[in-house]
Amino acid sequence: TKAGVIGALSKALRPAIRFLFPRLPKEHKANEYITTNMIANMLGLGWAATPAGLQAMEALNELEEDRRQGKAHGPARPKGVASNEMCTFLIINISSLQLIPINMIAYRSQYGSVNPTRIVGPGLVATAISTLVGCLYCMWKNRKRGREE
Repeated sequence: TKAGVIGALSKALRPAIRFLFPRLPKEHKANEYITTNMIANMLGLGWAATPAGLQAMEALNELEEDRRQGKAHGPARPKGVASNEMCTFLIINISSLQLIPINMIAYRSQYGSVNPTRIVGPGLVATAISTLVGCLYCMWKNRKRGREE
């Protein structure tokens, strides 16, 4: 069932979320929104990823506001400056690892492609590389920012 697949993906993503967002509190609501956004992107459902992405950014903004007020652990950024978590989420969201590029398959089918699913392999490789590069960049910048604090 769909719920089973999404639940399994969500559980599988938890270690990745903890790795990518080490300063994000374990039970913070942003975790759920980030996971939902990533799952929707992986399944090629950009239209479903957008609301979760917006909610994740709002939750991360609230976390940063709590840090400024001393209610949450961690260094706070000045108002108007994105947190490490916000930057990491944005880069991961933009790179958008896709396992099933549904929109591209639909467009190829619509325009008469003999094999519309032929895009799956190259799309998976391209998005995996962009996501890997994005993750490495975020890790490098987070370490650099961590040393400055």
